[in-house]
Amino acid sequence: MMKIDEIIVVEGRDDTAAVRRSVDAVTIETHGYGIRPSTFEVIDKAYESKGIIIFTDPDTAGEQIRRRLSERYPKAKHAFLDRSLAEKDGDIGIENAAPESIRNSLAKAHGADGNADGTAGDVSDTGARFTRADLFAWGLDGTDGAAKRRNEVGNRLGIGMASGKTFLRRLNHFGISREEVENALREE
Repeated sequence: MMKIDEIIVVEGRDDTAAVRRSVDAVTIETHGYGIRPSTFEVIDKAYESKGIIIFTDPDTAGEQIRRRLSERYPKAKHAFLDRSLAEKDGDIGIENAAPESIRNSLAKAHGADGNADGTAGDVSDTGARFTRADLFAWGLDGTDGAAKRRNEVGNRLGIGMASGKTFLRRLNHFGISREEVENALREE
């Protein structure tokens, strides 16, 4: 069974059960957006000692929790699960995903300004790796079908589904290289 060294931060008990069926890992549950101070203390300790992977549901609430955690833990890794893999009978959540999908998402986890393996990305002299013009040129923003294409490329890169602005921020924040994006575009 795949072992994850970092602590995985999930939303709830069912997410923990799904993750533990998929990988050998320790989880911390936020129990939704209203994260208690005692839970933050536990996450603080995990962040400082082993590191954390934020793995929230691919829905609006999950993205709000992810943003809140990202502000507090800027060097956390992030794992994203495609919404289509997390949906069952109208319910969207990690608990609905197959173990293989969870393992694939966690294997693609990205850290801030670095690649999945922890190495730094290739930042340009200006510090901005990608621009909106890049997204437009690749058909990932401002064109017909851009949202669908962005979703597909985001899933291949392990950075999830996002609006154009959020997608650009994730590309730069997670240290994705131009070569990785171009490879993901060729997979279409």
